[in-house]
Amino acid sequence: MKKLFTLSLAALMTLSLIQAEKLVIKGSDTLGAKLVPLLAESFKAANPGTTFEIAAEGSTTGIAAITDGTADIGMSSRRAKPTEMSAATAKGVNMKPTIVAYDAMGVVVNAANPITSLTKKQVEQIFTGDVTDWSAVGGKAGVISIYTRNTSSGTYSDWKELAMKKRDYAPSSQKMAGHEQIAAEVSKNVNGIGYVGLAYMDVKGMKVISVDGVKPSAETVKNKTFPYSRPTFFYTNGDAQGLAAKFIEFAHSAAGSKIMHQVGFVPVK
Repeated sequence: MKKLFTLSLAALMTLSLIQAEKLVIKGSDTLGAKLVPLLAESFKAANPGTTFEIAAEGSTTGIAAITDGTADIGMSSRRAKPTEMSAATAKGVNMKPTIVAYDAMGVVVNAANPITSLTKKQVEQIFTGDVTDWSAVGGKAGVISIYTRNTSSGTYSDWKELAMKKRDYAPSSQKMAGHEQIAAEVSKNVNGIGYVGLAYMDVKGMKVISVDGVKPSAETVKNKTFPYSRPTFFYTNGDAQGLAAKFIEFAHSAAGSKIMHQVGFVPVK
């Protein structure tokens, strides 16, 4: 009986250690759909016993999770808003951003669309609803179908900021849960248009067009010639500690940077 009790106690201690090595990461679909899961798999290979809980439901949810203390890392493709910072401060939370990588939001259309380039002004006009037919921008006649991210997405906010001069989206725009959903809809709708991150541009039936003659790529993000580029963030409560700090350090390491390149992001270093 004593031996059995000793074994049970050892099992409970082991379980406690495993639970202590769990890292909870919530937020951005841009980061959480592909990049962070791949970083997590590589990190686990080097740190046996580590487990991850990753929920990619939008940047707003990641920032809220840090404020509420329900995540160790909040993924975000945008900076926290002043109201979010104030809400965090009111709860004694020190919202600290760390740039993970750089990304670009490329304009995508159906592969059968003859359009290969738009100006920044035309992009603004399309997504705000000023232009509603492809014939107005040199394409074949057809009502434009606009696909955007949903309102909890940092990409949704960043697009308004960078491409639409903070104007509202066209009332006809259709909100999608993630980049992959936008790509899927555009690839099957000849009149579709949307925006996706660098990691989501290689989809059959869809093509990336240039804006003012420049296409999104790692190079045009680095040299800042593509107009819709932005940093992405990990948010923590103050300086990252313990496992969260180790994971962020790994993301910025040579091994992490290699994964970023493979997925389609531009490493910080």
